[in-house]
Amino acid sequence: MPPPSPALELLGIDIGGTAIKLGRFDRQGNLLAELDVPTPQPQVPGAVCQAVVEAVAALDPERRADRVGIGLPGPTDRDGRIARLAINLPLWRRIPLADWLEPQLERPVVLANDANCALLGEAWRGAAVHYPDTILLTLGTGVGGGILINGALFTGPAGAGAELGLIGLDPEGPPCHSGNRGSLEQFCSIGGLARLSPLDPVELARRAAAGDAEALEVWERYGQRLGQGLTSLLYVLSPRLVLFGGGLSAAIDHFLPAVWREVEQRVLPESREELVIRRCALGNGAGRLGAARLALERFG
Repeated sequence: MPPPSPALELLGIDIGGTAIKLGRFDRQGNLLAELDVPTPQPQVPGAVCQAVVEAVAALDPERRADRVGIGLPGPTDRDGRIARLAINLPLWRRIPLADWLEPQLERPVVLANDANCALLGEAWRGAAVHYPDTILLTLGTGVGGGILINGALFTGPAGAGAELGLIGLDPEGPPCHSGNRGSLEQFCSIGGLARLSPLDPVELARRAAAGDAEALEVWERYGQRLGQGLTSLLYVLSPRLVLFGGGLSAAIDHFLPAVWREVEQRVLPESREELVIRRCALGNGAGRLGAARLALERFG
């Protein structure tokens, strides 16, 4: 691999179950170019790796970016080299993705959990700019999590910390791919919402906005479960900011009141002092921006 030159631009990549989102950024985090490509089906590591290589070539044909950060739906090792596990992707266990990609991209690569990347993005240019103590939950196909403490990501000693969607709510609840039962993810992901209603989230939100009582009741029950899961996190961490991201966060107006009711009922005022709960500011772009920030922090 050629020695790195002073970074002109950064590549941030967010690998998801259905799409791979790429962005090319300057060192201040301004988006210069973007590209979304479908995630290969099935999402086996080799096919995903090849899709990333082809997408990078399409997005950056002049090789202006010389550092790459990648967000993945699961924990990585502490050094950001190995995808240890991707719970909702098949065959993703201890995949040395950075080692695979660096020779093909001919530039350094660092990996991180996608929710951690989203939180880094929000802390850099989004809703968490002035909040050094923040929890982020991504509500989508799964439920991911990120924790910022005193301005630094918490990932645990082996890189697998802050898997907030896997905390238990109901020991007799639906089985989770993690081996747990009744995890937060099983109640607050898109699949969890489907247990409450056969309608897709967009239609459910549309009906709730029109005042449909049944749709409003579904979002109320969803918000109750989300608030119940959040209360444990508040007692442990006492953050000043909680962010909701992912596709389901678009319906926050319909479920946030129920979340607040659970929090106010279950959490002592001292553990929620000055607490703010809101939606991520950067939407689906937070993950790729945070991945670019990760590359900047790692490689300079």
